[in-house]
Amino acid sequence: MAGKTSNDELSLDLFIVLARAYNSVVAHSIRDIQSHGLNSTEFGVLDLLYHKGPQPLQKIGEKVLISSGNITYVADKLQKKNLLVRKASPDDRRVIFADLTDEGRAFFQSIFPQHQQVLVRAVEDLDSEEKMQAIQLLRKLGLSAERKFKESGAI
Repeated sequence: MAGKTSNDELSLDLFIVLARAYNSVVAHSIRDIQSHGLNSTEFGVLDLLYHKGPQPLQKIGEKVLISSGNITYVADKLQKKNLLVRKASPDDRRVIFADLTDEGRAFFQSIFPQHQQVLVRAVEDLDSEEKMQAIQLLRKLGLSAERKFKESGAI
């Protein structure tokens, strides 16, 4: 990076470093998730239901960033594994909620602490102050990029 002084070059370098760092940290997460017989989407759904409680299927798709068709497929897979159950809303029968089964709750409770430690180890070379700085800078970058994307009419 020495000698790269133009803002354009620094922006490209930032993008490359950010992408590589993201891929490296996510590789730790994916390997751990797969060791439990899940894919990242299934883990995300279980994580959401474990930490937030029952959710409408449509909202799950929005929160874990998958399409409504894909959430049906993922819910089917988790239901076959007896980790998830669907329940009709008492207020609106058109709305279907997903919730963890007792087995699903116990399963996630047993794997989450290990997963958390995998993520802790993946970023442990940053001290607390560096982690706080990274969080602040990445949040600022993400919000700015999102705002500019919307302003460009791309959404």
